[in-house]
Amino acid sequence: MMKLKSVLFALILLLFIGLAGCGDEDAGADNNSNGSADGDDQEKVTLHLAALESAYGKEMWENIAANYEAANENVSIELTIEKNIEEVIRPKMQAGDYPDVFLLATDREQALTETMIKENALENLNDVLSMNVYGEDISVEEKILDGFTDTLATNPYGDLNTFLAPMFYSPTGLFYNAALFEEKGWDVPETWDDMWELGEKAKEEDISLFTYPIAGYFDTLMRSMLYAAGGPDLFNAAMTYEEGVWNTDEAQQVLETVEKLAEYTHPNTVANANPNDFTKNQQLVLDNEALFMPNGSWVVGEMEEAPRADGFEWGMMSVPAFEEGADRYAFTFFEQIWIPEQAEQKEAAKEFLSYLYSDEAAETFLEAGAVQPIDGIVEKLEDQQQLFYSIYEEGALPAMGTFASTEPVPGASISDELYGKVDSIMAGKITVEQWQKDLEDVSGKLRPAMN
Repeated sequence: MMKLKSVLFALILLLFIGLAGCGDEDAGADNNSNGSADGDDQEKVTLHLAALESAYGKEMWENIAANYEAANENVSIELTIEKNIEEVIRPKMQAGDYPDVFLLATDREQALTETMIKENALENLNDVLSMNVYGEDISVEEKILDGFTDTLATNPYGDLNTFLAPMFYSPTGLFYNAALFEEKGWDVPETWDDMWELGEKAKEEDISLFTYPIAGYFDTLMRSMLYAAGGPDLFNAAMTYEEGVWNTDEAQQVLETVEKLAEYTHPNTVANANPNDFTKNQQLVLDNEALFMPNGSWVVGEMEEAPRADGFEWGMMSVPAFEEGADRYAFTFFEQIWIPEQAEQKEAAKEFLSYLYSDEAAETFLEAGAVQPIDGIVEKLEDQQQLFYSIYEEGALPAMGTFASTEPVPGASISDELYGKVDSIMAGKITVEQWQKDLEDVSGKLRPAMN
């Protein structure tokens, strides 16, 4: 009897083990259907990338998308690249259809990026900085140049959290025809007093000292001037709406210098300072009708097909100092790329962001003239680009940063007051005193609304 019980127990045990084995096989089949660890069966993902179509062109992003799809067969990329990207994307976002990745910088007229910041609608990118660059053994944070993720332009809430990643950067300054200066035997000004002296000489040659594409280009010029007038303390005070900052002697010096530039600005500038005609103002420099214009290195590509004076040669200088021997600054403009908090494919978007800092992506961007703030990039530039990007090696100090983010305040825009009033200053329609008052008023409204 005992022997029969033992046999029956053994048979039951074997049957149980067999059933358990079948259960493990079924579980394995289910796991494989949801994506294996090696990624062979991962779910296919469609990423929607939206980007402003700039002087770099659409083809650049088409090449990036094709290269990434080739490297990651589980991802397909849908592109929306438009010059009026805000008008195209904003209605879709209002309907709940968000891109997964969006290249759109701050300081644009429609302020879509600022709106997203104010509404706390961006995804935190700290984990992107800590992850390795796609396909490389270095983290994104290690590859990005120092200082580019330490400003209000990337960390808009004034803390250690990065919500906007730096993508393409350009040193900015005053662009001119170096060949004309050589022909006339003129020295490139080092101070604003030098500028005014040169302006008088240029008048004798029927050449204006200054022009500007549109008033918005004063963003980089005036930020460099704020640094030059009062260093980082003045700049940060202005960027955080500190009470009385625009009534200080240093800030008033900046505003009065802009007002004095009106005496030396080409008479057609204000009429052409709009999105449709701004290249006419840039053409003034190419035609030797104006000496200087504020701009960034992208202007070379933007005006590549434009006619120009014989022997024209691009030159760029940092913003003049207010006193002889004082510090000079060249504001570093950079575009930002970000992920909406309501993006559908946030994890895949973050992995794609890491790819954008890879050597492969950097080469694709460089072919279109777009330069990223990553280690070793300057050595890869052609001679003319190296001239611009080496400005910091020639004594100019870098200036970076933007205005602190605030909660929405109806009718209060610091950009409208600071840059939007430039045309009125140039046309003599408002005084510096009124300008100061308006800047103090809007700063007073924004100060308590800072995030």
